Amino acid sequence: MPSWLVLQLADAAFPTGGYVHSGGLEAAVQAGSVELAAFCGEALAQAAHGALPLAGAAWDVPEALAEIDAFAGATLWSHVAARASTAQGWALLDVADRAFGGFAETRARVASGALAGHVAPLFGFVARRLGVERDDALATLLHVALRGVLSAAVRLGVAGPGEAQGLHRALHPALDAALATGRALGLREVSQPAPLVELIQARHDHLYSRLFQS
Repeated sequence: MPSWLVLQLADAAFPTGGYVHSGGLEAAVQAGSVELAAFCGEALAQAAHGALPLAGAAWDVPEALAEIDAFAGATLWSHVAARASTAQGWALLDVADRAFGGFAETRARVASGALAGHVAPLFGFVARRLGVERDDALATLLHVALRGVLSAAVRLGVAGPGEAQGLHRALHPALDAALATGRALGLREVSQPAPLVELIQARHDHLYSRLFQS
């Protein structure tokens, strides 16, 4: 039987706010020409080494969410990336509580500032609470990361809808490799392997005009 819950979490209609973020693509486009496949590869590497270990740790030990959330904040030096992470984390937790219930206490901790609410550890935490298998949760987080970049590419005019879907299909081996890498990494191995993407994304607030928040 398919996991309807996994499909629901991966669906673009699940309102986690990712559609307002480009993952640094908008700043990269304004900085010069972008080879979209290469940018997507960098985004997947960032997710595999930076987000998946955090989500996996929160899935493994949900009672340690506060410590993992604080660690997530320490790994994000860019205020743009950190802002995007907490905005999407709050949106995820908010819709999970309203749609499924059972997250009111955690939601209140984020609302009060007791937790920053970064998206990667919250995704692992929410998935564990909902009974989603670990690998399914990590694969869904990867899919959402890639889908967000490709969706932004279409709206920025970098690629057409059909081209974006073709590229998504072509990147399936890269998704497999990123999942294999990320599922095996622990918190001590968290890294951000695409520093140029981070640097470009950090310039987002200085763009003359902006369609996205990050």
